[in-house]
Amino acid sequence: MKLTVVGGGSTYTPELIDGFARLRDTLPVEELVLVDPAAERLELVGGLARRILARQGHPGRVVTTSDLDAGVEGADAVLLQLRVGGQAAREQDETWPLECGCIGQETTGAGGLAKALRTVPVVLDIAERVRRANPRAWIIDFTNPVGIVTRALLQAGHRAVGLCNVAIGLQRKFAALLGTDPRDVHLDHVGLNHLTWETGVRLGGPEGANVLPKLLAGHGDAIADDLRLPRPLLDRLGVVPSYYLRYYYAHDEVVRELGTKPSRAAEVAAMERELLTMYGDPSLDEKPALLAKRGGAFYSEAAVDLAASLLGGGGSPYQVVNTLNKGTLPFLPDDAVVEVQAAVGPAGATPLPVPDLDPLYAGLVANVTAYEELALEAALRGGRDRVFRALLSHPLIGQYAYADALTDRLIAHNREHLAWA
Repeated sequence: MKLTVVGGGSTYTPELIDGFARLRDTLPVEELVLVDPAAERLELVGGLARRILARQGHPGRVVTTSDLDAGVEGADAVLLQLRVGGQAAREQDETWPLECGCIGQETTGAGGLAKALRTVPVVLDIAERVRRANPRAWIIDFTNPVGIVTRALLQAGHRAVGLCNVAIGLQRKFAALLGTDPRDVHLDHVGLNHLTWETGVRLGGPEGANVLPKLLAGHGDAIADDLRLPRPLLDRLGVVPSYYLRYYYAHDEVVRELGTKPSRAAEVAAMERELLTMYGDPSLDEKPALLAKRGGAFYSEAAVDLAASLLGGGGSPYQVVNTLNKGTLPFLPDDAVVEVQAAVGPAGATPLPVPDLDPLYAGLVANVTAYEELALEAALRGGRDRVFRALLSHPLIGQYAYADALTDRLIAHNREHLAWA
């Protein structure tokens, strides 16, 4: 089995390698190719990857290359984890929206749109080259904004599934609170990427007993602290929102916070410099503890599980993924991309039935889905007016003066990445 990671020079990659090594029985990778244009960085990561596999006795080989076409040739699955523009572009995404009093964040609001505009054309080019190399290869997208990028891939006819680590993080958190094996915890997870709610937590599978009320009653304070939302709000909702909902439920509070501290991008960039220094140490043969602070917790387990299921191996029968709606949420278009529990196998992902969604959540999902449609149109066709329309439609913006000012800033800060600008 050959797997290719595009963006393999990411500091995330040792987390992924560690998962491949530990879970070799689930996903027996024989060749792992790391593709990245940053040659020096790639070699540091590749060297550590080889040492991790060797330490754990994994027989697979690691190949590093900056040649995308060579890297994807014959690959059974291709994982996308790239960041167009690097941390410098992310820092801009997190700062210039604040000048207009709006959220500065890399996956939602104006910053998220900027990332989508930079990313979608690049990902579609990669996907076309994957299709030429192996039309049967699966593309697993971990590149943000996952919902928009996955919709672009599926709209273009690619064999693609989107993946996010939010759900598996909550699954592990709930399992620890319940004192049970994470494999026994099934989430009633519904919404869009970075806009989801856990409407139930079931033991044993989709038909298991719902223990969410018990979780909230006994551990509501701990869950609320993790989400940085007030406990009474969780009690009133009776569900557990993802931590990204804080941008919506406490918008003004978050804007004030973001304006008083360094950007997350600056923190991550400093962390990455330290990690790369560590990766260059030839005695290091395991992922360092610092990597846990980088983000992407449990990404490796989720990626291995998904790849194993898609490639016919021993992955879990049900997984939270990003895939076509196809009537799952009847108030959305069939070609929208939703993030829900799905049955996953070699034929792809089939969403499990979802009960009628409370209008409190359905309204926001419908609004953001409309934004994502306009964002994808702007990413594919370009133009100032399309950028403006997408920003005006976003519930975190929604005022024409803000949308106008943000449009100008977005284009100014991203001109080098926008072919039409």
